[in-house]
Amino acid sequence: MKKKFNWRINEEIKAESLRVLGDDGKLIAVLTRDEALSKAREAGSDLIEIAPNASPPVAKIIELGKLKYIHEKKERADKKKSKPAELKEVRFSPFIAEGDYMTRIRKIDGYLKNKHKVRLVIVFKGRHMDSRGRGYELLREIRERLGYDVNIDMEPKFLGRHLAMVISPLNSKKLDNSAQSSTIS
Repeated sequence: MKKKFNWRINEEIKAESLRVLGDDGKLIAVLTRDEALSKAREAGSDLIEIAPNASPPVAKIIELGKLKYIHEKKERADKKKSKPAELKEVRFSPFIAEGDYMTRIRKIDGYLKNKHKVRLVIVFKGRHMDSRGRGYELLREIRERLGYDVNIDMEPKFLGRHLAMVISPLNSKKLDNSAQSSTIS
């Protein structure tokens, strides 16, 4: 789906005076609409109004196809940058072996360093349901092992036979504030 651009082009421009930019983005001059149109024709390009609400409105002498390409390229780059944090899930059993536990802790640490949210799930099977307290204790141990540099998005809660908690990495601003407060005290 192509996005429509709503620029006024050449004779569609209604403003009497325009701040005219060249193909490279540098200011040429403030010109009347007719003078700007003649400069655009001399350059073999279009006059495109890019900021109609400015005083005077800003127009650029550039080919329409080139301007569309530049804007589409910028939108693609912005879209790549705005990748949302993924939710990763790491499962434990309430009576997990130490080696498996440490492997999962390293995995969680890696996810948090890559700015992903992590859902910690403790799966209770059969008689394990009698040991619900062990699940809360295990989540507390995990939080302590990570060094409290995580934000708890969802407190531990039972969802059927699963005890789940969602954590995410602290923002750098929050880290800076906590570092300052710890040095002050």
